[in-house]
Amino acid sequence: MGAAPAQEVSSAVDVVRFTRRSSRRYNRARTSFGDLFIDVYTSVLALACAAALAVSFVLTLRGEFLDREPGASGIIPNPVLVIPDQALWVLLTFAVLAVVVLLGRRLGPIALGGPESAWWLPLPVDRRPMVWRPFLKRTVAVGIGSAVLYLPFSVLTELDRPLAEHGFAAATFGGLAAAALGVAALLQLKAGSGMLRVLVPAVFLAGSAGVVVLAPSVWTSVLGLVLPVLLLRVISPLAGTVPGAELMRAGGVSGHVGASIFLMNSNEVLRALSGGARSAHGRGARFYARPTRRPFVALLRADVVAFLRLHRTPTTALAWLAACVAVMLVDGGLPVFAQLAAVVVAGCATASGFGAVARRTALVPELGGLVPVSQTLVRSSRAVMPAVVMVAWMALLGAVLVVLGVVGPLLIPLAALAGVGMGAGSVRGATRPPTDWTAPPVETPFGPVPRAQFASSLRGVDVTVLSMIPVLLTLYLGAVFLPVLLVQAVVSGVVFLVVAMTASEGQGNA
Repeated sequence: MGAAPAQEVSSAVDVVRFTRRSSRRYNRARTSFGDLFIDVYTSVLALACAAALAVSFVLTLRGEFLDREPGASGIIPNPVLVIPDQALWVLLTFAVLAVVVLLGRRLGPIALGGPESAWWLPLPVDRRPMVWRPFLKRTVAVGIGSAVLYLPFSVLTELDRPLAEHGFAAATFGGLAAAALGVAALLQLKAGSGMLRVLVPAVFLAGSAGVVVLAPSVWTSVLGLVLPVLLLRVISPLAGTVPGAELMRAGGVSGHVGASIFLMNSNEVLRALSGGARSAHGRGARFYARPTRRPFVALLRADVVAFLRLHRTPTTALAWLAACVAVMLVDGGLPVFAQLAAVVVAGCATASGFGAVARRTALVPELGGLVPVSQTLVRSSRAVMPAVVMVAWMALLGAVLVVLGVVGPLLIPLAALAGVGMGAGSVRGATRPPTDWTAPPVETPFGPVPRAQFASSLRGVDVTVLSMIPVLLTLYLGAVFLPVLLVQAVVSGVVFLVVAMTASEGQGNA
């Protein structure tokens, strides 16, 4: 009786080893040494160029931060409320670790791809040898990548910290990011229930963020390396107990996200990550049940109800708003360009998040042709709710900045007008055509650049940033002028009309 489990594990190991050995043999038989050398040389050269550019950029920013006068270079001249800089860095570190847990849980993190799930899952053998090695590779990759990415963040945020402590902080963060992925695996295994599944990861992430920012040392680095090892020891015997349906779901989402990133299609990335999100099915039921006689009113009502059901809570939008304001209130004052960049990033991210309805309807553009109204009105209906919520978001941001003493009350209507164009920009980005990979790249001093692909990726972001330019100019100057208000109204109106009257590829103009 005791030999049956061992024989089952041995059979699973043999199946996995045979499959991977056959795959390697197949790939090596069709790969020449010259092709392999060219691929390695190109990858190393591109990585070296990217690293050199990143290092020079980080050092330039560090010099700018060192030369600034504290409190004199921010958008807010004399802030009443000041957030300690280390508190902000702790919150940002906590947010990044939380994102690792959430994304890791959405992508698995224990998963099987399509071919593997088709060949291996039906076999009556232990699944642990099939899923453990890919999960281990993913954990190591997350840890190394997080450490590399955290190093410039530590260099820019802790200017007085010695170089060795920057390395300790990066190593600690890398280990804790790998541990966060292990926490996501524990959630996938349904270890614990109820509030414990939320409370325990939250306490772990909060403590980890504080350790990374406030007390980096060789001991915290050792702790950051030991903690994921302990979690892996706990997860290892349970990895084979993940249900097959969950493995296939996670593998499908991971493959969808990977292919979308490779093809530079941000809409597909968002669709993949939000595919299993719950919607409020009963929201707006009474409003939707009201009779109407005009087709455009019915279409607008359907878009409003769909928007309300897909966007259950404004948590993400409020988080971006809080982060945008916190950057302006940090102790010591970040440079103006950094604060304006935070406003742009927060605005573009929030606007993109409100394009869920347009992203879903863009999958079947023929549905718009079934409605007895012009396609211009169809696109206008899609843009109404994103424009409304972005008007509210920008007005709230403007009101907060007015209270903090940035400029006068006219900033509120100015920011609200910018929200109209930003909401339309989210619809333009959600309906961007697929990337055309048949267009040849353009030769530049840095090598060939896929200009057509980058242009397609920037569709929607361009008009969103354009709509924010008058607001950014007002924040930079510290005063609201009536001509700027008029220009903002014209820009937002033109952007909305352009989005409504311009059909994306695959859509008609009937």
